[in-house]
Amino acid sequence: MSQYLYLILDLGSLSIPLLYSIFEKKFHFIQYFKIAVISILLVAIPFLIWDGIFTQNGIWGFNSDYFIGTKIFKMPIEEWLFFICIPYACLFTHEVLKYYVPNFKLSKSVTVILSFLLIVLVLLLLIFNFGKWYTTLNFSIFLLLILYSVKNHIKTLQEYYPSFLVILIPFLIVNGILTGSFIDEPVVWYNNAENLGFRIFTIPFEDVFYTFTMLFSVQLIFNFLKKKQLERK
Repeated sequence: MSQYLYLILDLGSLSIPLLYSIFEKKFHFIQYFKIAVISILLVAIPFLIWDGIFTQNGIWGFNSDYFIGTKIFKMPIEEWLFFICIPYACLFTHEVLKYYVPNFKLSKSVTVILSFLLIVLVLLLLIFNFGKWYTTLNFSIFLLLILYSVKNHIKTLQEYYPSFLVILIPFLIVNGILTGSFIDEPVVWYNNAENLGFRIFTIPFEDVFYTFTMLFSVQLIFNFLKKKQLERK
């Protein structure tokens, strides 16, 4: 049974959002299914390349006890599915919150202050830990994304920061299991020489920023494609 754990986490994360997308008629997220998939794939490609390089260099790796055995470029097929299933579930969650709770967002001033604090925190951690590969690459990309977004997509940040706090709840559960919570050994292991060595339960601190970068990038592309789709109607 343990060999299906990673697959179960992937498909379990996708199942309810996908079924709700198909059968719920009021929100009707399925109308955006095509652009959702395009947005996810456009982000998944560079993240999978990043993933593959880090796997090849031992910065992280996978416990063969917890996946079915099929690998592509030394990464289990479940890892490939992760970059589709999790972003879809989180994209759907954010869009649902926007639809049903339109005022669930921060003010512009609070968003700017929060972004500034995140920039300062991440910049300091980056400076004092430069050279650790996961920390360095992860925080560098996060900084560029936040700086770009504060200038060009402040409204999206206003909406996304609160949604991300909601997304963090299932994230802590799923990623917690993947990194060793509630099970004998981690599904995904990390070389602590290449990260801060600080963990939220069993989750490397960097994973929170990695996840935000991936999911918010998907959201930015989705928003652009959604606007184009609505303009054509």
